[in-house]
Amino acid sequence: MVVNCGGLKIEIKDRELAGLSYNGKTLICAPSELFRIRLRYKDGTEYRLGANDAGTVACGEDSVTFGGFPVGISAELKFTVKDGEINVFAEIKNGTEAAVEWVELLPLKIKPLEKDGGEIGTGLLLPYNEGLLLDSVKNIPDAEPEYPSLGGYFMFPNMMCSQFAAYLFENNGVPCFLSVSAYDEKRAPKEITVRRGELVFRQFTGGLFGGDIKLEYPLSFAAGEGGWQSAAEIYRSWFEKHLPPRVRKTKDNKDLPDWYRDNLLVLTYPVRGVHDMDKPEPNAFFPYENALPVIDEIHEKTGCKPMALLMHWEGTAPWAPPYVMPPYGGLECFDHFRDALHDRGFLLGVYCSGFGFTERSNIIPEYDMTEKIEKEGLLSAMCAAPDGRVYRSRICTGQRSGYDICPYSEKGKEILMDAYGPLFSSGTDYAQILDQNHGGGQYFCYSQKHGHAPTPGGWMTDNMQKTLGKWNESAGKMLLGCESAAAEPFIGNLLLSDNRFELCYAVGRPVPLYSFIYHEYLRNFMGNQVSNSLPHTTDGLLYRIAYSFSAGDIPTLVLTPDGGISPSWSTRDFSIMPDRDETIGFVGKLSKAFDNGLSDFLTLGRMTETDVKCGNAEFGNGLPEIIVSAFEYNGKKAVIMINPFKEPKTCTVLGEEKLINGRSVEYKIF
Repeated sequence: MVVNCGGLKIEIKDRELAGLSYNGKTLICAPSELFRIRLRYKDGTEYRLGANDAGTVACGEDSVTFGGFPVGISAELKFTVKDGEINVFAEIKNGTEAAVEWVELLPLKIKPLEKDGGEIGTGLLLPYNEGLLLDSVKNIPDAEPEYPSLGGYFMFPNMMCSQFAAYLFENNGVPCFLSVSAYDEKRAPKEITVRRGELVFRQFTGGLFGGDIKLEYPLSFAAGEGGWQSAAEIYRSWFEKHLPPRVRKTKDNKDLPDWYRDNLLVLTYPVRGVHDMDKPEPNAFFPYENALPVIDEIHEKTGCKPMALLMHWEGTAPWAPPYVMPPYGGLECFDHFRDALHDRGFLLGVYCSGFGFTERSNIIPEYDMTEKIEKEGLLSAMCAAPDGRVYRSRICTGQRSGYDICPYSEKGKEILMDAYGPLFSSGTDYAQILDQNHGGGQYFCYSQKHGHAPTPGGWMTDNMQKTLGKWNESAGKMLLGCESAAAEPFIGNLLLSDNRFELCYAVGRPVPLYSFIYHEYLRNFMGNQVSNSLPHTTDGLLYRIAYSFSAGDIPTLVLTPDGGISPSWSTRDFSIMPDRDETIGFVGKLSKAFDNGLSDFLTLGRMTETDVKCGNAEFGNGLPEIIVSAFEYNGKKAVIMINPFKEPKTCTVLGEEKLINGRSVEYKIF
């Protein structure tokens, strides 16, 4: 069977994807079996099988059916062509006692990227924190998602914000792309990664024991000319026609607080210790009002409205969720600080730590919830393994020991509302309530006692949307956020989050994919930059600030207790530090650009593709020396060019060569 769509051609032979090409250019290096599934039995055991295990295969005009498996399974794949894309649908008939846990359709043995020894592959685009462009796949973790969960999996909706990926290649010198998208309006969990040379879409079904599976949405393949933005445009077009609940463009969202579009600057710092595992002793920023002189100074020098975003502020123990209130030092001194900020027109935010349940803190040994867990039977509220047992969490084990709450369980809902309810009425402007729950997603739970399906699936996304919706109602004008920007289904709930683009540096290089698709609907901030792998120099910090600003995100400065500027949160070696005056001065230049013409573009605009050529930064990973972005708003376009380095640099933008002075921002509005 051959399926054609424009220049894209898929060839099916027996059990295999035998060919995939675009305008005659072959994009795969070997055949692959057409599908794989995993069955999960009630006792937790698993059984994997795929197209190669079928005893019978029948290929029709637009479908392939499979039977004769070692267990009572049959399958059918259907192929359609619509709107310039090839769509693949799947249906699994299940005659076993097991649940179909996940389905992988058409895994692609893509031709290697040039850096991995290939001839045509120029890059791989993944929607990972918050857009990852790879020139090699060698650093992608190989671990499969499993219970107990880890935040680092290439999972949607989690560290992966969108449901697509793109393979970039050249055809006779012309840049081209192949995009693969899951057009799932329910936005169920999916793993999107490269494993053993294959581009894999693992789609978790929420299957029931003995239940059939019919994927109501297609896995869609499209190809065309252009770079990563052209590939992303295809998915953006689908997203805008199928918005998740509560999602509105910022310009139309009347529920946002008045300050949402202001010229903001996040100032984040701990009130105890210096780094994430430090002794929890009060530092120079406690009592809270001790930070006001530094905040006032930075405001005066930059012209930005500051948000003080506190860490290690919890009255329980740092990074020991879910209980955070009352604040360290008590409500009175916390409220005085809040009121002092508000009197100045400034903002107050706090970091929280998501859906973990801390049994013991490793930072404050006195914090011990062992007796409470036993007395109240709280293990019944925790995420469980396929065999029903509850294992300890693998999230942030340096700071704490405990479990992951299942927010679907009634007891889990009760625990979380008891813990975070007092925060919602605290008068705080912002809470990063789901730090450690990247993208706002919950972790795997296989419990057969919570009332949800016994396998991961769309019930998780639906439950999170409902849970967060209730939190939004309770929080009122307080905005909520998560670690990494909000994944697509939660954009309407988590409207300001810690964009973790810096995590891309360890694997490849970040590109502003998130802003390209979603920027008209929400803002994010640069975040505390933990795990940053760029140099801790002034250049390294200013580069990250410039990248964040150019993507429409709010810059962030991490403060040391003596009022200095830290390279990033959890820095322990302060022998190399960014220059404080240069850093504040650079933020001031960006602030002026924001106020003098860029504000609407950077808060309301639609990111667009722009042609740019420049040299590479000395950091490696193919990072450009000049950071360029473009936005459209209200019939106008702004092109922003930022040089974070001390020396002047040149770039060619829209065919015009420009010399950008050191430590400066230039922009053109037309």
